[in-house]
Amino acid sequence: MTRWRLDIAYDGANFSGWAVQPDRRTVQGDLERWIPRVLRLGVPTPLTVAGRTDAGVHARGQVAHVDLPDGVDTSSMLRRLSRVLDPDVVVKSIRSVPDEFDARFSALWRRYVYRLWDESSRPDPVTRFHVASVPRHLDLDRLNAAGASLLGLRDFAAFCKYREGATTIRTLLDCHAERLDDPCGTVEVTVRADAFCHSMVRSLVGALTAVASGQRNQGWLDEVAASASRASSVLVMPACGLTLEEVGYPADADLAERAAQARSRRTHDDICDTCWEDR
Repeated sequence: MTRWRLDIAYDGANFSGWAVQPDRRTVQGDLERWIPRVLRLGVPTPLTVAGRTDAGVHARGQVAHVDLPDGVDTSSMLRRLSRVLDPDVVVKSIRSVPDEFDARFSALWRRYVYRLWDESSRPDPVTRFHVASVPRHLDLDRLNAAGASLLGLRDFAAFCKYREGATTIRTLLDCHAERLDDPCGTVEVTVRADAFCHSMVRSLVGALTAVASGQRNQGWLDEVAASASRASSVLVMPACGLTLEEVGYPADADLAERAAQARSRRTHDDICDTCWEDR
């Protein structure tokens, strides 16, 4: 068997997310249905993905891996997939990777961008299904200051939907916003972390836009961020504005070590140790 990396893009509007669900169209479901068919294999070809996006969330830089029998013609596979897949999902490239590569656990970080129009924007009806609207002006200086206050290793339970047995401790590496010099005046909020919990990005953007619009202040955000459970006062933004743009990986020699690190469950002791080291 050979391990292959697939770089994938999709418009999430008509998908019920990445992961396979009974009687629902999903990105994983479409790919796992067609890959064995175009390769004429009699066995399933399960995919492992970097980020399990929710229903309605888009991707330009999704990454998955799949193990296939030696000798598979990937050029033919890529060409055939382009013919049978619906236009809202595209496998951009396929390449062999070391056996130690794991699309999920080898990832160093995921970068998402949330796109917004506010009162200062000029919405474009052609792209309206990929941008969310906020009916207030956003002060990006306040938003960036609020985003910077959340950086680092911490428990993001206040911004995540609870999942039994799952940790909510993450390292937020980047969180900033800018207004594009485009005809719409689109606001892009970039969020990058080693990993994300369920609905974390959309909740973070909901909290940040509340501060940037003046509805809430920094003190409220600090109080929310310190909470050990889901904060009901945080708005979860619509899925349509969110796109997974890129996933970062280490050099091949470091893949196994990174995967082992990612599989280890972090606890609040890790946060305390980090705080102590920073003193």
